[in-house]
Amino acid sequence: MASTQTRRGESPRTPGGGPGGGASGGPGGGSGAPNAKPKGRAGRNLPAAIGVGVALGALLLGTLFVRGAFAVVVAIAVGLGVRELAQAMAHKDVRVPWVPVAVGGLGMIVASWFGGPTAMVAVLAMTALATLVWRMAEGAEGFVRDATAGLFTLVYLPMLASFAVLMLAQDAGYKRVILFLTLPIANDTGGYATGVFFGKHKLAPRISPGKTWEGLVGSLIVTAVVAAVGITTMLDGKAWQGVALGAAAVASATLGDLIESVIKRDLGIKDMGNLLPGHGGIMDRLDSMLATAPVAWLLLSAFLGWK
Repeated sequence: MASTQTRRGESPRTPGGGPGGGASGGPGGGSGAPNAKPKGRAGRNLPAAIGVGVALGALLLGTLFVRGAFAVVVAIAVGLGVRELAQAMAHKDVRVPWVPVAVGGLGMIVASWFGGPTAMVAVLAMTALATLVWRMAEGAEGFVRDATAGLFTLVYLPMLASFAVLMLAQDAGYKRVILFLTLPIANDTGGYATGVFFGKHKLAPRISPGKTWEGLVGSLIVTAVVAAVGITTMLDGKAWQGVALGAAAVASATLGDLIESVIKRDLGIKDMGNLLPGHGGIMDRLDSMLATAPVAWLLLSAFLGWK
């Protein structure tokens, strides 16, 4: 079945750094558009960004107290993110077979909730095969390019997101997920504040010019403290476990943010979409969380038990 995806009519935007509140903080680069709304020192619409962030946080926390609701939200986010990433890749004439990836991604979320890691991996393998077959039906031209992009999307989004649902299905799962969700927030907050006021030395100037080493230090301090407090008060863990979790989360969240930044630079876009005012697309909010989910699942399972 041929893909219904078409390229966007507009020309690609000039590549630039993402919103300033990335994993390591620091002033972010705006788009420089003459008609853009005035933005603060952070390089983005702060009132809109804060409002959307608070609303998303409230939604996620609320779903944790209704059995299975958080998994539904994750599934919706995965579907939107797959379509958004496919549209972004169309800037480079890459046709992602997004339909089997989105359907298989939903299956992976369901498998994670009901069957655990083994079921999730089984659905991942079947979806990978379905993605190749789907694209094969469109002919040989560009097959390797498009199929590779489809498999990348499958692993980058549904598979990584499934680890959040795997956490939810464990003992005290909602508490594990709450702690997991606070880690990227603490990382962004500590890095953003420190980077804005003290940032001087660029962390990765060729990928994300707004991020600084000072922001990374701020992220590490704040996230380690938040993780230590969270794991001792909510999950009866040890403070050193929280510090280790916080440090690992800073590394994964920072790398996740940088990975998305280099993807956007390669595609020639500033944001993955415009669904979330002040943030960009849904993928612009999921980048650090996606990278942190498997890390948090692994460490919390090792520290607190695998069931």
